[in-house]
Amino acid sequence: MNQQTTTTGITEVATVAIPVSDQERALAFYVDTLGFEKRRDAPFGPGNRWIEVAPPGSSTTIALPPLGEVKPGIDTGIRLTTRDAEADHAALRARGADVDSEILRFGPGVPPMFTLRDPDGNKLYVVEGAAG
Repeated sequence: MNQQTTTTGITEVATVAIPVSDQERALAFYVDTLGFEKRRDAPFGPGNRWIEVAPPGSSTTIALPPLGEVKPGIDTGIRLTTRDAEADHAALRARGADVDSEILRFGPGVPPMFTLRDPDGNKLYVVEGAAG
């Protein structure tokens, strides 16, 4: 195959969106509970806002857009990387975040992880990894 037909100019995942019913509540959760930075907060159509947050130093952001056709309470499939799943699990529980009661440990070769739910019930996963 010709190289031009099998590749694109796409270089990274810039933003993923999570539907939220209350942007202020979601923003407070992602910034105050998870420790993310607010990267963008701009007008988005009549009376709406486009908000993006991200872990410090991350190039990929999470958008918290106004509700459209998608309803909140989804399994986002988003994996957040951490250096220490146990420490983050304990810290998030102490802050009142909705996290699994225990860290999942599947055995050799599989990193420790747990599920986290935002105030709308959207699921995210925190996975221990060297890149965190």
